[in-house]
Amino acid sequence: QVQLVESGGGSVQAGGSLRLSCAASGRTFSSYAMGWLRQAPGKEREFVAAISRRGTRKYYTDSVKRRFTISRDNAKNTVSLQMNSLKPDDTAVYYCAATSELLLQFPSLSDFGSWGQGTQVTVSS
Repeated sequence: QVQLVESGGGSVQAGGSLRLSCAASGRTFSSYAMGWLRQAPGKEREFVAAISRRGTRKYYTDSVKRRFTISRDNAKNTVSLQMNSLKPDDTAVYYCAATSELLLQFPSLSDFGSWGQGTQVTVSS
């Protein structure tokens, strides 16, 4: 099972940018599709973005399209989430997650079996 550690969270004003990174342990990182999920206070965890094993397929929830970009570097065992034009509604704990699914279709939360500890993102108005 892959171990995941997130970094890069913080506080920013609306309209600002943050870049989240996730470092994965193990030699089989390229055998996992990766995703970012988030959970806001008082709300259920939700899907944000995902990327297939080789990075050829990417999925985004509608609310972050054209603002967030997911990428991965299989040589460095990392996945990143570039977040631009941040809004107060983006405030949440963001989790890196891994799945052995091929992501041939839009993923669901249940596809992801490994999670990091999360990193807080706070966007003020």
